[in-house]
Amino acid sequence: MIHADADFAGTFPFAPHFTQAPGFRMHYVDEGPRDGEVVLCLHGEPTWGYLFRHLIASLSPTHRVVVPDHMGFGKSETPSERSYWLQDHIDNLEAFVLALDLKGITLVLHDFGGPTGMGLAARHPDRIRRIVSANGPTPFGQAEMFDRATANAAVSPWFQWILKAEAEGILETVLGQLGYNILSTLKLNGFENNTVITDSFIDAYAAPFAHPADCLGAIGWAKGFANGTHRFEAPDAAAISKIRGKPALAIWGEADHTLHAKHFLPLFADLFPNAPIERLPGVGHYCFEDSPEEISSLIKGFLNRA
Repeated sequence: MIHADADFAGTFPFAPHFTQAPGFRMHYVDEGPRDGEVVLCLHGEPTWGYLFRHLIASLSPTHRVVVPDHMGFGKSETPSERSYWLQDHIDNLEAFVLALDLKGITLVLHDFGGPTGMGLAARHPDRIRRIVSANGPTPFGQAEMFDRATANAAVSPWFQWILKAEAEGILETVLGQLGYNILSTLKLNGFENNTVITDSFIDAYAAPFAHPADCLGAIGWAKGFANGTHRFEAPDAAAISKIRGKPALAIWGEADHTLHAKHFLPLFADLFPNAPIERLPGVGHYCFEDSPEEISSLIKGFLNRA
């Protein structure tokens, strides 16, 4: 776990906050006016709130930007006795949102923050105001969800590696060394802008995974895919009706090697048939690293319009 005050050469200058509501010490950033509209940013694998540092700076003058680190990631605790499946992360997020009593939430979803955030939306649709998918899938009971995920995995180097490593019994060993191979893991998933690679960038993404015992979150997300342990939240008809009526925006880096637009944008379009979709050529999976100014501008414009 990273030291609470670590700011990585000033690149993450946000005060740390913690809650024990989900049953472990969960870190979150909480920037901007307390009476501002809530923007809740959810990261994926193997990142943390650092991914959203540019968006936090852009939106916090006008909005309350809340950025939790999932269990086993970032500055949050990595309890050894817990399981790290999707349903556990949804449970944790629900406890977090209820403890802070967040309402009128705009969800900003990246990577597995997508299904985690949509799980929250299924349970508490009345707390959600808008949804922004930024290279983050929006599974919400669509019949073709499993087939699309399977087809995507067949052409994704990351998911292919997960399946091969699990079959060979090396997944936990390799991901247990994530602090040492973080850059190659990030590159496998895909960012195109190599100018972001600095000492502070590598330190920030490697620091949460200093020891094998710190890597349970990253291992759990990969292993749950390999062995089918993740459980997607099943929304009821009322939740589907409510969420379908919310303003939504999709932003997708088309150079994403891990989550291909052709497999996941149809899930978004099915749920939000009239919502705008911004496709960004040459932008990879970690779109917030590749094109932070453009993405911040798109999200800010969407918040002002919708």
